[in-house]
Amino acid sequence: MKLDLRISPCPNDTFMFGAMVNGLIDTEGLEFDLSFADIEELNKGVICGVPAVSKISCAVLPLISDRYAVLDAGSALGRGNGPLFVSMGGLDLSDASLRIAVPGEHTTANMLMARIFPHLTNKSPVLFSDIAPAVAAGRYDAGVLIHEGRFTYAEKGLCLEADLGVEWDRLTGLPLPLGAIVVSRSLPDDVQHKVERVLRKSIEYAFANPDEGMDFIRSHAQELSPEVLEKHIYMFVNDYSVSLGVEGRAAIRSLTGLDDKIFV
Repeated sequence: MKLDLRISPCPNDTFMFGAMVNGLIDTEGLEFDLSFADIEELNKGVICGVPAVSKISCAVLPLISDRYAVLDAGSALGRGNGPLFVSMGGLDLSDASLRIAVPGEHTTANMLMARIFPHLTNKSPVLFSDIAPAVAAGRYDAGVLIHEGRFTYAEKGLCLEADLGVEWDRLTGLPLPLGAIVVSRSLPDDVQHKVERVLRKSIEYAFANPDEGMDFIRSHAQELSPEVLEKHIYMFVNDYSVSLGVEGRAAIRSLTGLDDKIFV
């Protein structure tokens, strides 16, 4: 059975999915038609109900929970790994007119901004990799960085205004659920569980053989330095990625307001 699979080109995704899409593990008869997209394009894809399996922002789950379910494996959760709210410095954060670049309307980063800085409503969606240069060039007063950008913003002269993950931790005491892998509810239950098992095996294989997938990871990464790649992978791929567990599920419920029916 061949399934349409959509993920981002970021190192955490290619690290997790590399073994299953490159024939390094037993996929239990499943094949995957892999394509890559920016996170907001991935979100829009599931809103339209297009792919069978996709990476998504957890913030989009309330819009798609009738058609997609969250896999227990593959999520990006953690502490101290949240989006970073940055500027060139000297901001008055009480100024509601500030121009803010966010990495998409349906992203968890945008949802966190709405919760933590509800008065900052002058927001524009910008491709995640373009946000830091746009803020540095003065096209926006501030921006919210995700993926590799959170490791390299200081090199562009940007200053940290707030770590949204730290703020979430203060509010909830839970790990921050950034992204998840969803599967179409139109697939038979046994296929949904098979995808979940195969992805878990792929992640476990990647942890056990971290060097094997590096060529695949580098071929899609925005930042190619080994140090940035390693930081990125191990910040966003962790025990919650192998299994959400009780705490991971509680975090997703807290962010989205959904109950356990959202999970496979």
